Amino acid sequence: MSRLSLILSRERAFGSYRPKAFDVSVPRRATVTPPLKGAGRSCQTGRSVRMELTDVGEGSRGVASLRDIWNKRKDDMRIIEHASEMQQQADKWRREGKRIAFVPTMGYLHAGHLTLMQAARQYGDVVIMSIFVNPAQFGPNEDFARYPRDIERDVRLASEVGVEAAFIPRVEEIYPSGFQTYVDVTDVTTPLCGRSRPGHFRGVTTVVAKLFNLVKPHTAVFGQKDYQQLVTIKRMVTDLNMDTEIVGHPIVRETDGLAMSSRNSYLDASQRRTALRLSRSLEAAQHLVEEGEQRSDIILERVRETLEAGDGLRVDYAELCHPETLEKAPKVNGPTLLALAAYVGSTRLIDNRLLLPKTLS
Repeated sequence: MSRLSLILSRERAFGSYRPKAFDVSVPRRATVTPPLKGAGRSCQTGRSVRMELTDVGEGSRGVASLRDIWNKRKDDMRIIEHASEMQQQADKWRREGKRIAFVPTMGYLHAGHLTLMQAARQYGDVVIMSIFVNPAQFGPNEDFARYPRDIERDVRLASEVGVEAAFIPRVEEIYPSGFQTYVDVTDVTTPLCGRSRPGHFRGVTTVVAKLFNLVKPHTAVFGQKDYQQLVTIKRMVTDLNMDTEIVGHPIVRETDGLAMSSRNSYLDASQRRTALRLSRSLEAAQHLVEEGEQRSDIILERVRETLEAGDGLRVDYAELCHPETLEKAPKVNGPTLLALAAYVGSTRLIDNRLLLPKTLS
């Protein structure tokens, strides 16, 4: 059994994985490109997306030229920049009878992303990742401009775990001039992050639908840390009869329990310790449920006590939901999603856990 297989076979606390096979050399603080002119504007309309096409330029990539990276490569990993080239290559693989497994990312890879890529191998003959920091899913005062970017490092890491191709399009390849068509999933995007980040999921579903049209995957693998996103993508694929299987992969955590996220790079040492309250509150909730507690208000009271046990953290939401519809759950009498979002300093972090009553755990 490979080292990765051993890691993936070990489910640890929090119902998630803690991989130790990857040395991704991620600094605690991100090195990012300078703020981009106009990048703070909303991208919820065709007009504002067109503004981004002019304003973002090469800065969104974090490197001057992807061809520079291509020329440095000593392996067979392919870098694809253009939508038409991606479609043609996907068609070629399909004609050859190859199954395509896809892992979409916004880059600045960590061990969680790499675990998704290696897990994708069991679903396809060819594994493709994308790197695209999607302006349409960021609100006007969010972190699009400072989102960490390091394409050269990402390509190296993906290549080392066996990814065959990286699709790294420019903004205008995804949102050409005059773009005005969006995919809007309704009910499951209303609560939780949908309430806090209006327009976010419309940007997510639109870009994922486009990526599916370009990459043409048989299977796409998403992390469960973004649980609402996973539910939303599954709903979109079902509703629109998309011929892509969606696979959710358990949350990958640091050894201390912090859910891996590219945004963790924003945290200083003190903030990172504060951020551990999210995973601790999930554990506290599961302990209550295992002791027989079913009342949502009692469980959420314990969660908030844990989250607010000190300064430096502001709760956005802490809710118990049905794991498929995301409707509020008055009782934990079956598998129930506990979803969290909180600000540590100016950094917004999310986490979740599927709570299982004593009879099911």
